[in-house]
Amino acid sequence: MLRERIQTALALGVVLVVVLFALPAWATVCVVTLAILAGAWEWSAFIATGRGVKRLRSGYVALMALLLAALSLPQPPLLAQGAVLALAIGWWVCALGWILLAPQAASAAAGAVAGILTLAPAWYALVHLRLDFAAGAQWILFLLVLVTATDSGAYFAGRRFGRVKLAPRVSPGKTWEGVLGGLAGGCLAAWAGAAWFGLPALAFLSVAVAVIAFSIVGDLTESLLKRRAGLKDSGTLFPGHGGMLDRIDSLTAAAPVLLAGLGAMGVA
Repeated sequence: MLRERIQTALALGVVLVVVLFALPAWATVCVVTLAILAGAWEWSAFIATGRGVKRLRSGYVALMALLLAALSLPQPPLLAQGAVLALAIGWWVCALGWILLAPQAASAAAGAVAGILTLAPAWYALVHLRLDFAAGAQWILFLLVLVTATDSGAYFAGRRFGRVKLAPRVSPGKTWEGVLGGLAGGCLAAWAGAAWFGLPALAFLSVAVAVIAFSIVGDLTESLLKRRAGLKDSGTLFPGHGGMLDRIDSLTAAAPVLLAGLGAMGVA
C-alpha cells in the first residue's frame, strides 16, 4: 500500500507541476474547480440517503457550482476576501469544537452545510493564491508541499511512536504523537519556504503552524463524516489514496488560513 501511495503521489505531483508552471493561470483555476466539484460529489455521499440519492447528489454538486460562480463575480476585493476568509476560519474553529465536543451530532443537514463551508472557501483561497500573487504558482506548490510534509510526518511518527489517541470517537488511528510528527514535518517545509520566498522566518513559521493546525482539523472533519456514513474512503479515484476528498481534506482547511496569513504579513 505504501509503495502504491508513493507512486500515485509522484504521478500527481508531476501533473500538478506541469499545470502550475507550464500552462497559463486559467489552467490551474480549471483544475482547482474540477477538484472541488469532484469533492462535492464525494461529500454528497456523506449526506444523501434513501430514495432519489443520485438526484440529491447531483443537486448538491450543482449548488456548489453555483456558489463557485457567485464567488467568481467581480466584488470589492478586500471586502469580499476578508468576509470569505473570516467565514472559513470561523467555520474551522467551529469544526474543531464539533470534533471535540459533539462528534455524534453529525446529521445530514449539518454535513451538507459543512461541505459548503469547506469546499467553497477552499476554492476561493486556492484561486486567489494563484491569481493575486506574483509568485502564485509557487505559493500553490508550497502549500501542497507543506500539507504533504505534515501528512507524511504524522503518518510515520504515528506508526512508529503512536500511543495517545487524538480523537478516538472520530478517527481511532490518529494520535498525538502523529500530530507532533506532522508539526515537525510541516515546520521543516515552512522553514525552507521562508528561505525560498525571502520572508522573516519567525513570522512565517507562526503562519505555517496555524496552517498545519487547521489542516489537521480539516482531515478530522472529513473523518467524522466518513465515519457517520460508514465509509473508509471518500472514493476510489486515486490508487492507494482513496477519493478526491481523501487527497484534499487537509488542503481545504489550510488554503484559507495561508491566504489570510500572507495578507496579514503584507505579502503580495
